[in-house]
Amino acid sequence: MARARPRKTSPTVVAPHPGERLSHVTENYLLSLYVLKEEGIRTTLSHLADYLRQLPAGEGLGTSLPSVAGMVRRMQREELIVVGTNKEISLTERGLVHAEDMVRRHRLAERLAVDLLGVELHRAHEEAHRLEHAISPELQTKIAQRLGQPMTCPFGHPIPGSGRSPHPNVIPLTKARAGVPYLVDRVPEENEELLKFLVENIIIPEHSVTVKEAAPYRGVISMTTEAREVSLGYEAAARIWVRPMAP
Repeated sequence: MARARPRKTSPTVVAPHPGERLSHVTENYLLSLYVLKEEGIRTTLSHLADYLRQLPAGEGLGTSLPSVAGMVRRMQREELIVVGTNKEISLTERGLVHAEDMVRRHRLAERLAVDLLGVELHRAHEEAHRLEHAISPELQTKIAQRLGQPMTCPFGHPIPGSGRSPHPNVIPLTKARAGVPYLVDRVPEENEELLKFLVENIIIPEHSVTVKEAAPYRGVISMTTEAREVSLGYEAAARIWVRPMAP
């Protein structure tokens, strides 16, 4: 069912200073800020708290607004982030290096879980959270080599340092033209139940979907996949990115 994914042979990776590792909580905050920015979601306290609530409970994160605000102040003191006058949180140069390292570890861990260990796709995100904090720079290199230098995670998101950038022509599924086939570029990975639905209906990277009817007033999109005709809520569909099929 899965199609060949793009690979490259010699990724360029900017790693944190040797021996400099942050707390697991800090790493999860950096990962969350990176993903929000990647998805085009405003990096405000409330959006950050909402995203953190989707991470596995085993990560032990405080997700109330006061807890998140306190952690943000700490990360400001550590010069990992800055908070603008518009209340948006931005990564500093140092913070971005650590965030990219964390995201790279997480997405390689997802590939390891799915490609080598045979973990079901909808379980890969949570399993990766169990692995990511323990992956050293040396092990990162070994995993990437063993996997053939993957450029994306199993959900289609680029692996930092792989040389893969987001496709320039991607749009959210909610903006896809009815009757026109698209390729799924990437899907959200945090909601296990949603992922089960997407996998069962083959709404996964490098597979085609065609919107049949968009009904914003009902909050539902009907589409045809390679498996069947299905419907999906607008909120979930807005986080599924698609791109035009090559002529």
